Amino acid sequence: MDKNSMNLIVERVLETIAAQSGASPKPAEEKPAEARAEAENPSLVRKPSTGGAVPPPKDAPVFEDITSKQAKAYPTIDNAADFDSVVRMKGKTPARIGVGRSGPRLKTQTLLTLRADHAAARDAVFKDVDEKLLEQLGLFSVKTCCKDKNEFLTRPDLGRAFDNETIEKIKSECKKDIDVQLILSDGLSSTPIEANAAKILPALEEGLKDKGYSVGTNFFVKFGRVACEDAICEALGAKVVCILIGERPGLATAESMSAYIAYKATVGMPESRRTVVSNIHSAGIPAVEAGAYIADVIEMIMNAKASGVELQK
Repeated sequence: MDKNSMNLIVERVLETIAAQSGASPKPAEEKPAEARAEAENPSLVRKPSTGGAVPPPKDAPVFEDITSKQAKAYPTIDNAADFDSVVRMKGKTPARIGVGRSGPRLKTQTLLTLRADHAAARDAVFKDVDEKLLEQLGLFSVKTCCKDKNEFLTRPDLGRAFDNETIEKIKSECKKDIDVQLILSDGLSSTPIEANAAKILPALEEGLKDKGYSVGTNFFVKFGRVACEDAICEALGAKVVCILIGERPGLATAESMSAYIAYKATVGMPESRRTVVSNIHSAGIPAVEAGAYIADVIEMIMNAKASGVELQK
């Protein structure tokens, strides 16, 4: 019990004693409305701290969507010694810090958010890219040797290869002997394509053309793994190939895209020959900014005539 509550009880006891004895009690000093409210409901009292105040339960916002960025950025930990510092830390990372607990368990909101993020990650893996998006981007589509999603997930080798008919289609539809060939692929997550493709492709193409490079015919690869770009590079005789592909989704985001870039890629080459730009999503490297940056990276690769670890030599 705090001091204000104790004083209120003492005053009421004195009033009762005075009424029973017939004496007029000494009028109590009028308290401000805020002090009276705090005395009647101690849970509203803000506890002092070195860096910031602990918000009382009534001040905590209510979010309609607990998976929104605003909801995830708001700490749910109780009695934080420095609430403002927790807010700043949560603003620096998507990690689940400052969430508190209920006894030995996660709070209900934390558990529900975790399950919702897990569901979004599963959806990103099993959902196909919307055909309307590919039409809007003007991309034709080809498929690797995988027959379906299950085979794609269990046979990575088939996701790196094309049959002869598909290779011939790529050759007939695309420009040949160009500087840079850009490819879009679902990879292990379709959501990054829908979230980033419409922004990153124009920025990347414009950046490359401004630098004087010829850009091939963009297209989409369904059920593609990173190394499928090697067969495409060989078929089209491109100097540099760049595949923009959906990455394996996590509980922090299901929208992360990466760019894998290689100079004169060949089938079976070591992975160390690839240069990677990763973490392309709204909470990482924004798509437009990533497009401009990748164009600069490709310029470095073209000048050095090397990619991957060879580019660092």
